[in-house]
Amino acid sequence: QVQLVESGGGLVQAGGSLRLSCAVSGRTLRSVATGWFRQAPGKEREFVAGITWSGSSTEYTDSVKGRFTISRDNAKNTVYLQMNSLKPEDTAVYYCASNLLMAGSRRINLGSWGQGTQVTVSS
Repeated sequence: QVQLVESGGGLVQAGGSLRLSCAVSGRTLRSVATGWFRQAPGKEREFVAGITWSGSSTEYTDSVKGRFTISRDNAKNTVYLQMNSLKPEDTAVYYCASNLLMAGSRRINLGSWGQGTQVTVSS
């Protein structure tokens, strides 16, 4: 079992910034990668960003490249998502994923989910 708790969401104007945090705990082997997904109203949950356990490799969905940065601090068991130049279309509930794997063009979480944190970007 792995538990994840997200924080840092909120309301921000377009062009602004937010930093999300995901605190990870539980008795489990380390995963190859962790990351973030998001789900907007009426849409399916989509992959946003992923990072390997060492932090040496990252991946982003095209719509956030150049604006979002994922990082981690293993000493604190925490994964971060720095979001800059936010757009209204970034509005969604953001979820932390504990075990991120690739499946062709899909990014799948085989581990646990956090409860989600709401990010709202106004025009």
